[in-house]
Amino acid sequence: MRSWATPLAIGSFIILAVTGILMFFKIEGGYIKPVHEWLSWLMVAGVALHTIANWKVFVSYFSKIPALSIISMGVIVTALAVFMPVSREGGNPKAKMLRAMQTAKLETVAEIAGKESEEIVAALKEKGIGVGDPAMTVREIAKQNDKEAMEVLGVVFR
Repeated sequence: MRSWATPLAIGSFIILAVTGILMFFKIEGGYIKPVHEWLSWLMVAGVALHTIANWKVFVSYFSKIPALSIISMGVIVTALAVFMPVSREGGNPKAKMLRAMQTAKLETVAEIAGKESEEIVAALKEKGIGVGDPAMTVREIAKQNDKEAMEVLGVVFR
């Protein structure tokens, strides 16, 4: 197992390191984000198999203070990232803007996009998305058409 588990862990690490660094610097063209997200499963599999193949060495790290400290810090940072609440004043402004756009009326979103409502309704219709009334919210339009709100916004801002 070691002959392919370790190369799998190394190869997937290279992919995730490069795509993660590019995403950090907001370089997200092409398939960088989906490759990073989906191929992270290869890293998980590779590391899990590598750990199984090297079980005795892995277990020995739990008796060494420096190694145990590093592992513990990894667990703590992960727990904080997952479970620490985001304050109401803070939070991700990009996520807040997207939620606001999804709950805004199409005519309001059209104004923000610098387009006429009729132009957007026509573009949506061309993509198979019907709009009963430009006073509907983006989320309502998406729901009515069995689409995601982001898909509607994608057409609006195309």
